[in-house]
Amino acid sequence: MGKAFDVIVMGARCAGSPTAMLLARKGYRVLAVDRASFPSDTVSTHLVHPRAVNALSRWGLLDRLVATGCPPIHTYAFDFGAFTITGAPGTDKDAVAYCPRRTILDKLLVDAAAESGAEIRQGFVVEEIMIESGRVVGVKGRSKHGGAVTELADVIVGADGRHSMLSEAVHPEQYREKPPLLVGYYSYWRGLPTDGRFETYVRDKRAFAAMPTHDDLTLVIAGWPYAEFADNKKDIEGNYLKTIELAPDFAKRLHGATREAPFAGAAVPNYFRKPYGPGWALAGDAGYNRDFVTAQGILDAFRDAELCATAIDQSLSGARPFEDAMGEYQRIRDADVGAMYDFTCDLATLEPPPPELQRILGAVHGNQAAMDGFARVNAGTISPTEFFAPENVEAIFAAAAERTQKMNA
Repeated sequence: MGKAFDVIVMGARCAGSPTAMLLARKGYRVLAVDRASFPSDTVSTHLVHPRAVNALSRWGLLDRLVATGCPPIHTYAFDFGAFTITGAPGTDKDAVAYCPRRTILDKLLVDAAAESGAEIRQGFVVEEIMIESGRVVGVKGRSKHGGAVTELADVIVGADGRHSMLSEAVHPEQYREKPPLLVGYYSYWRGLPTDGRFETYVRDKRAFAAMPTHDDLTLVIAGWPYAEFADNKKDIEGNYLKTIELAPDFAKRLHGATREAPFAGAAVPNYFRKPYGPGWALAGDAGYNRDFVTAQGILDAFRDAELCATAIDQSLSGARPFEDAMGEYQRIRDADVGAMYDFTCDLATLEPPPPELQRILGAVHGNQAAMDGFARVNAGTISPTEFFAPENVEAIFAAAAERTQKMNA
């Protein structure tokens, strides 16, 4: 059987559609399949941090998102009870974030992939990964109303999420694993404006956040340690509202709002997977996942799409051997997310910050440049390694001491 495609992408959401789009734009024959039919919702933190907004801009898709009426987010605020750190998540070039409904964002990405020349098969269920002599060569599946078909390609990309069927078939090396740490539930509320702010509230063993999304709604997500998952699942709404009550001013705002949807939630494991092997590659959550507390999933998916598509192009064009190109993809990915992975997992425990971090946060408060830096760490704009570098911490403490001297003068 001949190969009708150069690349088949399994999954057509935030990692899959951009991967298909970027490869199709380079002239490759690309098939993207997804069991969903779009528009389709999915559990998500929704947040498109400024670096991911930059990717949409580079791809020529940002104007489309803006045209949907999704409100921009220009400020990230972190309320620790005793004080609040408020800063800008982006740079002058990429200043804002967005929190789009996935029914809108994913459809936008699917349409862009199709317009770029990729064939999109929605409502298509992959039933088998075809492997010959240890190499992935294709997929077998069926549409909702069609018979079984087999499609072959040089590379099969698994962009099919944490429970990736491709990953389960090829058993990639998994490393730096951590179990689920946090469980969160969210819903959408009407009559709860946030005025362009992404608000996070951190309390002992509890945290919640609010951000504006489409249709004048606000997404509010609340979380607690995974150890409490089974007990708290018996009364999701009650535990959700108890968490909100830990910040009385916000709770008053919520009391005047109306919940517009059921609760959705998840708890996720933390891991890295080797993202390639003979005839296959992984992108997005299929290859790397961390807790949702820093809402990095869409940013990670967009980054992987670009790295993976570039590596596949280098291999298929003959510019570099597959192993070399994909190995570089893995190295860049791991270097880019390593510090954020550790930072995220630490936050997800919802343990009180250790004394040294409490001192740093106290010194950050009131220093706008440092508060912007802290916001940018949480947005993935800069690395935690950069912000918490000894020289930067020393500068933050020095500025705090200077402010204290001026106040006491």
